[in-house]
Amino acid sequence: MTPLLEVRGLRVTYGGVVAVGGVDLDVPEAKVVGLIGPNGAGKTSMIDGLTGYHLPSAGSVVFDGTDITKMRPHLRARRGMVRTFQSVELFDDLTVEENLQVAADDLGVARALRDVFLPAARARAHRDDVTWALGVCGLEDIAAARPTEISHGRRKLVGVARALARRPRLVLLDEPAAGLDTDESLELGRRLAAMPGEGVSVLLVDHDMGLVLGVCDDIYVLDFGKLIAHGDPAHIRQDQAVLTAYLGSEEPAHA
Repeated sequence: MTPLLEVRGLRVTYGGVVAVGGVDLDVPEAKVVGLIGPNGAGKTSMIDGLTGYHLPSAGSVVFDGTDITKMRPHLRARRGMVRTFQSVELFDDLTVEENLQVAADDLGVARALRDVFLPAARARAHRDDVTWALGVCGLEDIAAARPTEISHGRRKLVGVARALARRPRLVLLDEPAAGLDTDESLELGRRLAAMPGEGVSVLLVDHDMGLVLGVCDDIYVLDFGKLIAHGDPAHIRQDQAVLTAYLGSEEPAHA
């Protein structure tokens, strides 16, 4: 079966610096795929290249059968591929629900025409999408709260829900567990594991190894912009190249 996201030979450079050096990666439909690596491995640069925030210097990105390698970020989002950022920048003067409504709203000529001819239908569709995203992330109880009134962990979930408010087919999450405590990370893991059942595939970038190993079906490991390992969580736990990259050890870890 053709993957939902198919990446071949992706290369991302900044001047003379090679951040990602020819990486292949697949995200199948209805799966959670992890992308991990030490600091400076090229993980965020990889997401930037996949989502168009920094166009790759080589390689191809195919989403749902269409080559989107040179496509602008907002057009990729309209096709169903969205991302989050490490820093959760919410509108503190809006409620949680209103933050999601802003994200669900399309801009442009098509939106203006819908506003004129089908205002009720458009508003209803957006309400349904926002309600769905709140439910997927378990945020219904704080829909009317402002971001300043909720915990850091739930703010991070609002960031995920904001991306989901567009009903994407694939969401790329950049460090969603950063700054979370153990309980918050476990809650995030439960929410991520349920997303394929809601029709959303996930590419997860995070330093929380427990989270990644616990929820991902397949994991890719980068180091210095190169792919050093790929496999299921059981394989990654025992891969010597991964252990060396993370621990600087030449000896396998023992249980």
